[in-house]
Amino acid sequence: MSSELRPDGNASYLRKRSVGAIELQDSHGRRNTVQIEDLSKADRALAEQFGYKPVFRREFGYLSTFSFAVSISGLFATISTTFSYPLFAGGASSAVWCWAISGVGCMCIAASVAELVSAYPTSGGLYYTISRLISPKWVPSVSWVVGWLNLLGQVAGVASSEYGSAQLLLAAVSLGSGQIQTADGASFNYVATTGQIIGVMAGLTVICGLINSLSTYWMEKVTKTYVIFHVLVLVTCAIALLAKTPKENRHDAGYAFGDVNSTSGWTPVGWAWLFGFLSVSWTMTDYDATAHIAEEISEPEKKAPWAIFLAMLFTYVTGFLFNIVLVFVMGDPADLDNALEQPVAQIYFNSLGPAGGVVYTVCAFIILQFVCFTATQALGRTVFAFSRDRLLPFPNVWTRVNKFTGIPLYAVWLSVLCCILINLIGLGSYAAISGVFNVTAIALDWSYCIPIFCKILSKSFTPGPFNMGKWGLFVNAWACIWTFFVTIIFILPTERPVSGDTMNYAIAFLALILIFALIYWWAGGRKFYKGPLVEAQLLEEEAAEESDSSAREKQSTT
Repeated sequence: MSSELRPDGNASYLRKRSVGAIELQDSHGRRNTVQIEDLSKADRALAEQFGYKPVFRREFGYLSTFSFAVSISGLFATISTTFSYPLFAGGASSAVWCWAISGVGCMCIAASVAELVSAYPTSGGLYYTISRLISPKWVPSVSWVVGWLNLLGQVAGVASSEYGSAQLLLAAVSLGSGQIQTADGASFNYVATTGQIIGVMAGLTVICGLINSLSTYWMEKVTKTYVIFHVLVLVTCAIALLAKTPKENRHDAGYAFGDVNSTSGWTPVGWAWLFGFLSVSWTMTDYDATAHIAEEISEPEKKAPWAIFLAMLFTYVTGFLFNIVLVFVMGDPADLDNALEQPVAQIYFNSLGPAGGVVYTVCAFIILQFVCFTATQALGRTVFAFSRDRLLPFPNVWTRVNKFTGIPLYAVWLSVLCCILINLIGLGSYAAISGVFNVTAIALDWSYCIPIFCKILSKSFTPGPFNMGKWGLFVNAWACIWTFFVTIIFILPTERPVSGDTMNYAIAFLALILIFALIYWWAGGRKFYKGPLVEAQLLEEEAAEESDSSAREKQSTT
């Protein structure tokens, strides 16, 4: 039998190996024994190093983990729903060069996130790392802010993806309805209303919740097939567009790489051109989603970080190339700004005809639904992990794991409800729902960069198998600098003059969640929340509560 005392932020863990058990001890000397005879090597490491009791089955391997990480970006579909930002803000060159420039900053964030995930592979993601990187006295307040930012970003990400998914599905219906000539030009026999989009969105979100009610075993099977389908759709679509686009809709390299044309109303045009960064940042984000299923991955300290890094590299390179294809074949941008409100779907229609347009728009819809499936899975696990640490109200409800499926069902359906509710604001204003797209990248990237900045300042960081060595400091620093820079752009309106219909409501969403978190903190959070807690502490607290309850009952009986 051997023992080791390990210092770590809030507590020190006494790891004692004996027959079938691991003993955990916190800074107050309280101990709890975890039985390990039925635990895998990864689960045993989780219990030893981080103090969390394993509750999920580790079903994800290399392919399914990589596929999960790729699915979070949903490249083919997310470009379809965000291509309008660079196109109308700065022209063809904005779509191409903003992707190339911003992608470097996003890759720095991805590599930095992967490095932290390798060192601390738990369902809490980067939120958990705060407890290992800064002084214990700052852990509660800083992790509280990071946790709520991450939660806002994930809810907004799933909500905006479901909204975009509904738009794509109904756009496919419009393309199949046939064109008619109106006083304003060509239109379609059917064009979806905002109310119809919201209704379809709600139905799709419920279906997503049902899929996520399945066990990890089935989720792994569903996820594994995704990356193959995505690559096939991406490659065949690019080839078809280049081969079938009529000559009158083609552009040359000078136009594709050099056209600067803004209809946003901003001056100078160079400033408007920068709004093209939004498409990249919304696509290449949610890097730590894979971390939130770390407790369902075998050898997560190796597979999760490599999946994050390689998936984002794949998204960066193929996204850059696919944007080039789109600007070469898109024809006159003015013809893409119509009632359909889906420029890429219109490109498919113009280049490939009604049948091709419907097929690839439906493919984009399916891919975006995969994004929603995996993002909801990550969000449900985040709600579980945050509740495990007492960050959310009614934590005992959201940490309940269903005995049949082995997943936190209540956490999943809370996630579904929040995503539907946040999208209901679209009934009042499309501009408000656009703010959901904008706030996704802001909230998520700041929930990553705060831990990354803490890692830069930390003297106790112990890297995992995935680490950048001497390059780590530069990459971490650039990730933080880039996030600060693009945040300034993302909180500004993308159109001028500014009115209720063109206002960027991202800052309002961000302020709302931060104000709520601040009120909740002062109302009671600061009294009961101590930062990411170890399972041993939670079990002891529950045992103490049960003991006190029993004592009170005996006293009452007496």
